[in-house]
Amino acid sequence: MSSIRLTVTALCCVMVVLGGLPFSSDAQLNPSFYSITCPRVHSIVLGVISNALRSDPRIGASLIRLHFHDSLPFSSDAQLNPSFYNKTCPNVQSIVLGVISNASKADPRIGASLIRLHFHDCFVQGCDASILLNNTATIVSEQQAFPNNNSIRGLDVVNQIKTAVELACPGIVSCADILALAAEKSVFLANGPQWNVPLGRRDSLTANRTLANQNLPAPFATLDQLKAAFAAQGLNTTDLVALSGAHTFGRAHCSAFVSRLYNFNNTGNPDPTLDPTYLQILRNICPNGGPGTNLTNFDPTTPDTFDKNYYSNLQGHKGLLQSDQELFSTPGADTISIVNSFSANQTLFFEFFKSAMIKMGNIQVLTGTRGQIRQQCNFVNGNSAIDGLVTVVSEESSSSSDIDGMVSSY
Repeated sequence: MSSIRLTVTALCCVMVVLGGLPFSSDAQLNPSFYSITCPRVHSIVLGVISNALRSDPRIGASLIRLHFHDSLPFSSDAQLNPSFYNKTCPNVQSIVLGVISNASKADPRIGASLIRLHFHDCFVQGCDASILLNNTATIVSEQQAFPNNNSIRGLDVVNQIKTAVELACPGIVSCADILALAAEKSVFLANGPQWNVPLGRRDSLTANRTLANQNLPAPFATLDQLKAAFAAQGLNTTDLVALSGAHTFGRAHCSAFVSRLYNFNNTGNPDPTLDPTYLQILRNICPNGGPGTNLTNFDPTTPDTFDKNYYSNLQGHKGLLQSDQELFSTPGADTISIVNSFSANQTLFFEFFKSAMIKMGNIQVLTGTRGQIRQQCNFVNGNSAIDGLVTVVSEESSSSSDIDGMVSSY
């Protein structure tokens, strides 16, 4: 039995080491990844393999072989790679960074808005830049879906990036990859973490307004609704809490949360989870019956910095949106301990945020010969206003967006 135990232990060590190393060049894997969400995973794996070895001494070698064959593809879709453009467009990263850096000088909100674009893209038929497509005779744009209409921002900046990239590397870089890179550069420019963005996405030929209306969570979503929306995209509860941390910077209009201030769930009273002092501050910004167009910061302490303060705000009952505060104030929720952990440890939050962003960026990607590399991000190739098709110009709502960040607005 001792020799079997030694074999099992050695096998598990090999599998944990292989699984925990930054084996792929995205370098986001972490041996402590499940320390919060599934702390007994090691002992469970050990126990199952130990029992299996009693009847099948070959099982250890077979499991190592399974892991080896699984690890050969670079990522879950077996196509994306951070070095995808190293030879064909080596300066794409610096080009994206430069355009966003310049844009953020005039518009501090642009970073959060670009993250939201990537999020709203990935949650609707995958990360394929479908959100960027304008209405044409054959395209029903997602931009006029309820969660996006008159609220998405940053379309002009994406077009600026595409123009600059096309000058350097014509026909090489997809708009879907530009959105993924823009999200990462936006976080970095706000003093947040960097990560190696897996690249190689291609652009869709279609949009899906119906899915946009169905899939994007609202600012008044309950925790159960948020979990369901994220689970539908293959994202777990920890991903939900980590990605919600993007609300550590950016702004929201009063219309996205005013019901919490005066008539929460038609009770005639404010949301009881709101800190009373914070409630009064928000009421001063958003008077009852006002137009709902005033802006306020998600984070009242460091509004333009990517940090862990979002979670500290939730602990103090100062989450701006209902969908934010739900993570901490839903009685008995498993998200509470995750909020507490991220609030206590910014490095931990950053690691899980990077991992969740990479995971989100892999949703239903088009690779290989599927889709296309668009010449213009807002039209499929061959379909533009120049071709005489009926188009609706994308509304660049720099002054009218309801929300920056990871949720939709209605």
